[in-house]
Amino acid sequence: MTAVRSTLPDDARKVACEALQDTLVDLLGLSLTGKQAHWNIVGPRFRSIHLQLDEVVTAAREFADTVAERSAALGVPPDGRPATIAQAFTLPVPEEGWVRDSDAVEVMVESLQGAVGRLRERIAATEEADPVTQDLLISITADLEKQRWMFDAENFPQ
Repeated sequence: MTAVRSTLPDDARKVACEALQDTLVDLLGLSLTGKQAHWNIVGPRFRSIHLQLDEVVTAAREFADTVAERSAALGVPPDGRPATIAQAFTLPVPEEGWVRDSDAVEVMVESLQGAVGRLRERIAATEEADPVTQDLLISITADLEKQRWMFDAENFPQ
């Protein structure tokens, strides 16, 4: 059933919406990763990293909403169901239980690095298919790169 008709040809819509769905999974998973670390972080840098994790979670959730709405606007229903995220999410996550502040930083750097790498691939894939989706992915990438940089700066030796 197609409730919403796309403004794109079918092949372009397929490319764009696959990129959007994969990005939705990464963003929703990234928000859960950030919250898991946020709830369980311990260590001398607890407060600053605790707050920084909330920034990532907020950004990931807002971007996820925008990505899902773009997919819907193109006529493909987004899939953010928990089972879908659990099955498809493959970025690094914190270990179960308390998370040392330095480990939380490391997992966030790795997760954000992975998300950015995948986004760059999707940017390339959507260049001809749908420049509007590509532009959206570019803006998300810029923000996630900034977040990655901020966590990576926490790793600087004292």
